Amino acid sequence: MEEAGTAIATGNKVRSAIPAGVDPLPRRRRVDPDGAFLVSAVHPSIPRHSPAKQQKQSIVLLEIHWKHEPGITGLQAVGSTQAASYSTMRCPVMTKYRRNLPQLEDEVFLMDGGIETTLIFHEGMELPCFAAFDLLRHEAGTETLRRYHARHAAIARDNGSGFILDSATWRANRDWGAKLGYSLRELDLANTKAIDLLFDLRAAFETAGSPMVISGCVGPRGDGYDPGAVMSPGEATTYHIRQIEVLAVAGVDLVTAYTLTNANEAIGVARAAGAVGVPSAISFTLETDGRLPSGQTLRDAIETVDRATGQGPAYYMINCAHPTHFMQALDDGAAGGAWITRLRGVRANASRRSHAELDGSTDLDDGDPVELALQYRDMRARFPHITILGGCCGTDHRHIERICLTCAADGRVLA
Repeated sequence: MEEAGTAIATGNKVRSAIPAGVDPLPRRRRVDPDGAFLVSAVHPSIPRHSPAKQQKQSIVLLEIHWKHEPGITGLQAVGSTQAASYSTMRCPVMTKYRRNLPQLEDEVFLMDGGIETTLIFHEGMELPCFAAFDLLRHEAGTETLRRYHARHAAIARDNGSGFILDSATWRANRDWGAKLGYSLRELDLANTKAIDLLFDLRAAFETAGSPMVISGCVGPRGDGYDPGAVMSPGEATTYHIRQIEVLAVAGVDLVTAYTLTNANEAIGVARAAGAVGVPSAISFTLETDGRLPSGQTLRDAIETVDRATGQGPAYYMINCAHPTHFMQALDDGAAGGAWITRLRGVRANASRRSHAELDGSTDLDDGDPVELALQYRDMRARFPHITILGGCCGTDHRHIERICLTCAADGRVLA
């Protein structure tokens, strides 16, 4: 029986189906539970160990056709067709920090602010379904994303701080993509383009004193404020693995899942990342009572994920909650339990509003950048291991710059 799909990572059988002159990226071959394959390949062929070669390359996403042969284990590739392609000035096979994430050291690493609220309220952009990746459809939108990331990266560079470049792909998964009219092939291409943009930015802004890590952003299957129908960990793995694998092939140093509302989905993301071979970070969102929208405590969620994955995530974060919502939960955690040391990052909202209030708001509550920075300073004084600092809804470059100036880039807390 012959099938068709997309494949990430190729073995010899799949290689035989790739047209002459196309060099497949050296990845492991895997069949998705839904029978999908994606091959990302470079055309024309270039030396594998020459990532600095500055010549335009064409990245090709191939659809592989295969068949099951009776009595033979695995699949036999019988042909391929080109699903999509785009041009880039880099070779995407190399990753820089995947095996040694610098944000796990003691120095402060910055992140950007609330990308969606900044684009909507400050840039006047239309973001259907809160999907920033949709801007990659056209050059003007891509340039808007480039300016957004560059402004934040410059703050880190100018202050000698590390920086995590997060892709604008929070909504670039199957269900949300379908609502926006994207096919799976188009989603693969959008995720890949988003990462390619970050490589350009790293080349422009990274210095020896300001390392820049590329993170592939993954969002929840459902609403970030409502757990809805909670998937099983296995269902979550199946759902998220395609996007994670596309991001991995594109060359991310890690994937970071934001605004997760329950432990099951976090387990699925961590397992999918582990299967692909890329580090993961898990960021939970919290309600005003310091609990996940599912009702779990932060401690229970982190400990549940760690037990189920053998401490699979590299670290955990909190996002889309104000410090006044979660500081009590952190203080309670300080009383005992190793789980609190697994929490390394915070991307807080500027607003003290609840999720329900934010969801119904037509205006932007951008809070007070100075006040928020002081709250970060106080948090770090009590929990100095929380070194990854960014913003979420309502925050922008002003908040990030103030956080940077208040929490020194060398890891010290300024008075």
